[in-house]
Amino acid sequence: MLDAVMAAVERDKARRKCAAALDALRAEYGSITSREREVMAHVAADLMNKQIAGLIGLSEITVKIHRGNVMRKMGVRSLADLVRKAEALGLSHSAGGNRQT
Repeated sequence: MLDAVMAAVERDKARRKCAAALDALRAEYGSITSREREVMAHVAADLMNKQIAGLIGLSEITVKIHRGNVMRKMGVRSLADLVRKAEALGLSHSAGGNRQT
């Protein structure tokens, strides 16, 4: 019986840790502007800066600035980390499609 209680306590501890991490992630996401969210969704959908600029009517340099702000505010250093955070937030990849070569 004691083993069952200890296992339940450990499961609850793990659940709380995951919930705290998700809350922190949501706070990071809440710190970015709506335009940065739009750029983040397109970046997570694997679009290039030039493609994003064309889709939302901005210059490529402005997209680069927004992308840099997103990376800084979300606390990531790589595109892969940003995509992982976008997936954890439940952001869809329907923002633009696949990258063309």
